[in-house]
Amino acid sequence: MRITNKIMQNNSLSNINLAKIAEDAKSSQVSSGKKIVRPSDDPIVAIRSLRLRSSVVEITQYYSRNAKDADAWLKTTEDAMKQVTDVITDMITQYNKGANEYLTSEERNIVLEQLKALKGEVYATGDADYAGRYIFTGYRTESSLMFRGDTNKTYQITEQFTASDLRTNTFVNTGFQDAAGNDLDLTNLKEGNQSDYVDVDEDQIDKVDYHRLRLAYNKCDEGAMPVIQYDLKVDPATGKVVAGKTIDPADMTVKKSTEVPSPYTTVGDDEVIYLYDTGELLLGNNVYKELSNLVDDPLTSGVNEGEIRVSYQKTEFKEGDLKPEHYFYCVAAGEDGTLDTTLGDLDAPSDKDIVYNPKYLNHGQERQVIEYDVGYNQRLQVNTIAEEAFNPDVNREVDDMIQALERVQKVEDVVNTIKGLMEKETNEGKKKELQKQLDAANKAYTYERKVLQDKFSGGLGAMKGFLQEVNVAVTACGARGSRLDLVSSRLCSQKTTFETLKSENEDVDLSEAVVQLTSAEMTYEAALKATGKIMQVNLMDFI
Repeated sequence: MRITNKIMQNNSLSNINLAKIAEDAKSSQVSSGKKIVRPSDDPIVAIRSLRLRSSVVEITQYYSRNAKDADAWLKTTEDAMKQVTDVITDMITQYNKGANEYLTSEERNIVLEQLKALKGEVYATGDADYAGRYIFTGYRTESSLMFRGDTNKTYQITEQFTASDLRTNTFVNTGFQDAAGNDLDLTNLKEGNQSDYVDVDEDQIDKVDYHRLRLAYNKCDEGAMPVIQYDLKVDPATGKVVAGKTIDPADMTVKKSTEVPSPYTTVGDDEVIYLYDTGELLLGNNVYKELSNLVDDPLTSGVNEGEIRVSYQKTEFKEGDLKPEHYFYCVAAGEDGTLDTTLGDLDAPSDKDIVYNPKYLNHGQERQVIEYDVGYNQRLQVNTIAEEAFNPDVNREVDDMIQALERVQKVEDVVNTIKGLMEKETNEGKKKELQKQLDAANKAYTYERKVLQDKFSGGLGAMKGFLQEVNVAVTACGARGSRLDLVSSRLCSQKTTFETLKSENEDVDLSEAVVQLTSAEMTYEAALKATGKIMQVNLMDFI
């Protein structure tokens, strides 16, 4: 093959260009710090780089955002619940003081004022929020746990009880009938009307046991009788849970707790009395026995046969009252302000009304859980629902104690009033009448103190139960936080690993790249020199 000058020129230019390309590639690596500039430089490195970058972005999202948000939510929740434990612990301290048999009147008044103050603090942290979202209200993070002001809004509330919620309490009956057949109550005796109570007798003062079911709210609507449903079953035709038995509202009686004679002493064996002002259902002996014998069948998972459903209506809410939609299945009046749904009708609420938590009626239904993605296929619950930390029964229990303390105080005031009248009275006949009234009042006072002491002792167990519930919630929140710490630690390690792999795949070894660049420069310069020498000599020099 004959090699001409043209061939030599072309080959030299081609080799010089290749050397220049190599030098440019190494120069690009040194200046950019990356192994490739475009995917075509090395498709394998490019594909691996895309995958590693995607992994780094995902881990960064989990570690730097989701995990930190979850941790902040959990810490805010835990701090709020710890304040609840402090308040309930203070209440337990007051209950221990109140259980003292030898408590003086002044000491009782201190306990009373302390309980009233603590009652206002139980739910004080219930409206804690994180980043503008309320943390205890489930999916309704835009809705506060409590009413921010006095509100008139009609709710039909359905509470789900079991036989364990039934209670038997003791009531001191201070009522009697005078000679004219009028019903009077000794606790209403005051200076100036003592002559109306001349017919009272010590033997008329006694203690009465009564059975009750306490609702979550007091001051309910007087004109709407509650509906009690029990003996629940699954209808095989529809698959829905239906009530086997219902106590007809027409068979109930609505009363106020302060009526004379007291409704606590007038409950018939087959009767149910609805005290709308205190939110209590007084149960006759036969009704109580039937409801207390209800038990859940462990073989049926879709229904709780031991459940007692009570549907009632409440319209007036005070500032600080808990909103029913965060605790119960309930129906609220719509935009027209009128409640169209029939009380006790759990299957067909009106389209005009607002329905909350229909799934709560399903046995074993999980509550409103908010979860964060904190890792690959890892979800963590961050919220604690209101009923776990802010049991509405706490304040209802305190209401009972306050009512009992005030009743003791009221009877004591009667005793002191009669004693004062006796000191001023000079007529022996009148003194005998006052002494008779004083004996009755002293008996009532003795009974009331014993009932109060028993209430404090029983309430102490209830308060400890509430404290245990909150402690369990705090522990669960802390356990989630510990799990999140482990996940975050693993994410941090994974983030470091993937960033290292990404760097090893993309980033160039600078010292090696500089050496290769220097070599490429030398090669390019050598090619230029060699070509220059060869091209200086041609065939014409020898002709």
